[in-house]
Amino acid sequence: MTVAVAKLITAEELLAMGDVGRCELIHGEIARMSPTGFLHGVITMNVAAALREFVKPRGLGLVLAAETGFAVERRPDTVLAPDVAFIAAARVVQTTGFFEGVPDLAVEVMSPSDTWSAVNEKVDTWLEGDCRSCWVVDPKTRTVTIYHADRSVARVGLGENLTDESILPGFSVSVESVFAI
Repeated sequence: MTVAVAKLITAEELLAMGDVGRCELIHGEIARMSPTGFLHGVITMNVAAALREFVKPRGLGLVLAAETGFAVERRPDTVLAPDVAFIAAARVVQTTGFFEGVPDLAVEVMSPSDTWSAVNEKVDTWLEGDCRSCWVVDPKTRTVTIYHADRSVARVGLGENLTDESILPGFSVSVESVFAI
């Protein structure tokens, strides 16, 4: 009996494929993703804009938009693309490839089709790769859950401010503004 074994793709092979559509690489296998919806795009931009407005004038590092790939695991390779990312200035390197490693902050905005188990898997991957914080923005509950590297968790909702002193001391934005249209 012959068993077919799928060839695993490396991060470099994925990058060389060019425009293969929206996807991530999970343990060497391409995981296709559909385009996001309107609300997802609005929320992602709100978070990215608030972070950039805080980070850039202070020279703290870079805020990156969705679709930026991070090679978080090797052999087999995993390349994830958070909705928003922050890399501290000391870790910024210019590359034409995927960023090697994880961002200091990864932000995931939940889509209607996302399950909490799948999102928690992604959060675990970020944190196991030494990401300092991961924010999960949930449009259904209008909350932001903050997962810290020490595995502590905080949740903020309407009427509260989103802060993360462990990674961006002094940053504060109202949760309402995260979900504003």
